[in-house]
Amino acid sequence: MKKYMSFVFLLFSITLFAQELKVKETILNPSNKINDGVIKLEVEGGTPPYQYKWSNQATSLNSNESVNLVEGLPYEVLISDASGAQLTKSYKVPAKAITEIFNGAMTPAVSALGAVLFWDPFAAIGIYDPVVYADVKRVSIPNWTPDVEDKYTLKEWLRPEGSKVKKGEPIAIIENKSGAKETILAPVNGGLQYLVKEGGVIYNSENMEHVIEQGANFLAAISYDEPVAVTHPNGDPQEKAIPFIVIWLVVGALFFTLRMGFINIRGFGHALELAKGKYDDPDAPGQVTHFQALATAVSGTVGLGNIAGVGVAVSLGGAGATFWMIVCGLLGMSSKFVECTLGVKYRDILPDGRVFGGPMNYLRYGLEKRNLKGLGKVLAGLFAVLAVGASFGGGNMFQANQSFEQLSGQFPALEGNGFWFGIITAILVGVVIIGGINSIAQVTGRVVPVMASIYIVAAMAVIIINIENIGPAFSAIVDGAFSPSAIKGGVIGVLIVGFQRAAFSNEAGVGSAAIAHSTAKTNHPPSEGFVALLEPFIDTVVVCTLTALVLIFTGMHEVDGLAGAQLTSDAFGSVISWFPYVLALAVFLFAFSTMISWSYYGMRAWTYLFGKSKRTEFVYKMLFLVFVVIGASVSLGAVLDFSDMMILAMAFPNIIGLYIMSGEVKVDLEDYWSKLKANKLFKKQKA
Repeated sequence: MKKYMSFVFLLFSITLFAQELKVKETILNPSNKINDGVIKLEVEGGTPPYQYKWSNQATSLNSNESVNLVEGLPYEVLISDASGAQLTKSYKVPAKAITEIFNGAMTPAVSALGAVLFWDPFAAIGIYDPVVYADVKRVSIPNWTPDVEDKYTLKEWLRPEGSKVKKGEPIAIIENKSGAKETILAPVNGGLQYLVKEGGVIYNSENMEHVIEQGANFLAAISYDEPVAVTHPNGDPQEKAIPFIVIWLVVGALFFTLRMGFINIRGFGHALELAKGKYDDPDAPGQVTHFQALATAVSGTVGLGNIAGVGVAVSLGGAGATFWMIVCGLLGMSSKFVECTLGVKYRDILPDGRVFGGPMNYLRYGLEKRNLKGLGKVLAGLFAVLAVGASFGGGNMFQANQSFEQLSGQFPALEGNGFWFGIITAILVGVVIIGGINSIAQVTGRVVPVMASIYIVAAMAVIIINIENIGPAFSAIVDGAFSPSAIKGGVIGVLIVGFQRAAFSNEAGVGSAAIAHSTAKTNHPPSEGFVALLEPFIDTVVVCTLTALVLIFTGMHEVDGLAGAQLTSDAFGSVISWFPYVLALAVFLFAFSTMISWSYYGMRAWTYLFGKSKRTEFVYKMLFLVFVVIGASVSLGAVLDFSDMMILAMAFPNIIGLYIMSGEVKVDLEDYWSKLKANKLFKKQKA
C-alpha cells in the first residue's frame, strides 16, 4: 500500500511539475526618452500556445513582448496556457533619466485628474452600457487602403443572402480593373447580408463619392447572432464614455443659451458691429479696443486643437462628428457672453491703468455680493491655482513642444535642436509679453487675422479644388451624425466626440477668455460679452469645421492609423503638395499666439495669488519664458497631459459661479438692449 501511495504521489508530482509555468523576463530601458520601456517574456512548462493578458491595453493577447511602456510604473501580465494553467506577474521598467522619473511620477496624477474630468456618470448609475458592441462584421476588399487607385467589381456571390456562413467559408468572388479575381472568405460566423449586388461596382477610386463615403470598401456584412464587444489588443472591451467635463460644459452652454434668450443668434449682428469698432469710445475705461481683446482671446483658443484635435475627432467619430462640433460651438457662444460680461463688470482698474479682471474677480466679489463670501474665495482661489498651472503647461510647454515636433518633422535640420528652438521662441515671446496687455493685444491684433486668413484661404482652396465632392461630403456628415455605425459608438458616440472636440477647442465656460476681455475699453459690460460670443464661432464653427471639411473632401477621414496634425497635414498635402510646410509654420504661429495670450491669463491668476505689484508680474514672466525652453527641449509626457487637463478643470469653479450670477447678467443684458434701441450708447460719427 505504501509503495502504491508513493508511486501515485510521485506521478502527481511529475504531472504538477510538467504543468508549472516558468517565466524568464527581460526588462529594457533602451534610452533616456520617456515611454520606450520594453518587457519581454520567455515562458516554459505548461501546454503551449500561451496567451498574455497585459495591463497595457496596446499589447496583443498573443504577444510575449510589451513595448512603449512608461518607465517607473508597474505592469501586470496574466499568462495562460492551452490547458488553462495561469500565472500572474508584475514588472516595472526602471526610470533612469530625470525626465523618466518626472513622467512616471506624474502619470498616476494624470490618471487621477482624468478619473474626475472623464468620469461617466450615466454609466456609473447604470443608465447605459458604455462598452462598444459590433452587431455586424463588415467584409472589406482585401488589403484595401484609402489611397488605392483601382476599381473593384463583385463578380459572383457564392452564398445566398440571409444564409448562415461559417468563418473561412468562400462567400464571393471580386475582380479588379485589370481582371484579377479573388475569392472572399467569411471572417466570422453569422448571417450574410449583401451590400453590393452581383455585377455591381464595390469601389472605384475615380468616383469621388466612393472616396468620401465612409465604408465604401465594404461588400458584405455578417450579422452576429449576439452583439460582440469590440476590444483593445489586450482583450479589454473598448468603451465610449460620456465624460463628465463635456456634460458640464455643454449643459452649461445650453442653460446660458436658454437663459439669455438665444443671445448667440440674436446678438450676432451687433457683435460684428462692436468688433468693427463702431461703438469704440476712446474715453472709456480699459486698456485695449474690442477688436484687440477679441484677437487676444481668439489667439488663446485657435491653436493646435483646431488642426490636430479635429483630426483626432474625425478619425474617431467619422464625418458625423463635424455636425455635432458645429452645434456645440454655437451653444458655447452663450457661455462666452456670460463669463466675459462678468469679467468686465467685476474688473479692478488701478491708478496706473492696469486692469485686473476675470473669473478670480467675479467669483470672489460677485458671490460676496450674494452673501457667499466663503464660497467665492474658495472658487476664486481654486480657479487661480488651476489657471497658473494651465498657463505653464497647456498654454506654454505643450504649445512649444508640439510646434517644435511639427516644424522638425517638415524641416529635418531642426531635429535635436529643441533647446535652441526653445531659446529663440522664448526671446520672441519675451519681446511681446514684457510690454503687457497692450503689447500682446497689438501683436495678436496683427498675427491672428494673418494666420487665420492663411489657414482659411488654404482650406477653401482645397474645398474648391474638390468642389464636385460637396454633395457626397455633406451626405457623409449628415448620415454620420444621425445614423453612424455601431463601431463609431452610434449617435451618442459620434455626438460626444464632436461635442468634446468643440468644448476643448473653444474653451467656452473655462473662463480664460474673460481675463482678456476684462481689459477692453467700455462703459457697458454686456458690450464685451457680445464681442466675446464671436470667439466660439470663429474657433469652432469656422476654423474647426474647415479642417474637418478638408479631411472629408479629400477622403482622408477614412485613413486608419493616422490621426492628429499628421492626418490634417496629409489631407492638405494631397491637394497642395507644398502646403505641409506652410501648415507647419501656421502651427508655430498658432502656438506662438496661444503662448502670449496664456502668459497674460496666467499672470493675472498669479497676481491674484501673490499680489499686484509689477515685480510680481516680472517674476511670473521670467518663469513663463523658462518653461517655454523646457517645453521645447524636453519630452515631458504626463507632465504636459496633466497641465493641459488643468485648462478643462478651470471650468468647474467658473461655471458654478456663472450659474449663480446668470440672473444679474440677464438684467444687465436687458438694460443694455434698451439703451441700444434708444440710441443712448456711444457711437462713432461717420467721417
